Amino acid sequence: MELAQVRLLVTDFAACYRFYSEILGLKPQSGAAEGPYEKFSPATGSAGIALQDRAMMAEVFGELGDAAMGHRSLVVLRVDDLDIYCEQIAGRGATLLHGPAHMTDRMRVAHLKDPEGNLVELQEWLLLRT
Repeated sequence: MELAQVRLLVTDFAACYRFYSEILGLKPQSGAAEGPYEKFSPATGSAGIALQDRAMMAEVFGELGDAAMGHRSLVVLRVDDLDIYCEQIAGRGATLLHGPAHMTDRMRVAHLKDPEGNLVELQEWLLLRT
């Protein structure tokens, strides 16, 4: 397993994009200043910080609104085989909230919560960015 990123669920995507790119100087991956998703990379290291519009996750869970009252972060872990990994963790007592399911044409995901209610996303990358 590899830590892929820490993702922040945000309401004002454009303002957060400017903060991470212009104020902190992190490099945006695609330049999607209006969202709904962007990953920022530090000068060194493989994991990064990502922003995701809260409304995008609201569609998945039906519990996150536009206001920043609920979840604010999402820990993302990449696994090699999502189906096998989900079977293994379910056998150890995990309860999946969503998935395994396609999120995009490049990845499949599953979601669960830790004991404190923090969201965890498990990703299986189907296609790598070129």
